[in-house]
Amino acid sequence: MAQPYLDQLEKLVCSFAPASHDLICKHFFSGAALYVQQRICASLSPKGLAFKLGNSRCENILAHGKAVPLQYFDNAPIKRDYILLPDVQNLDDTDIIAYFEECVVYASSTTR
Repeated sequence: MAQPYLDQLEKLVCSFAPASHDLICKHFFSGAALYVQQRICASLSPKGLAFKLGNSRCENILAHGKAVPLQYFDNAPIKRDYILLPDVQNLDDTDIIAYFEECVVYASSTTR
């Protein structure tokens, strides 16, 4: 069930693929996740396309109604530092690429 999400995420990543980063897509729950330097920075699942962008950036995007908070399962806690874009098909390619680039930079620069 997760394979179509992995395939689609890999295709999306190929559209921007910063050559200076070690990017890996793997199965994740019922979808797929993108890792940079062994840190998750994005995921694609039945819920939509999610990006790890940092709390203040997420608050800004959420305040403008461009995304919703990420919650992988119905009664699970909301994931801090993430936004969810539920309808991937209606997203502009330019915006998707910008979010991917931003999440890779953010995940690469955060400390463990």
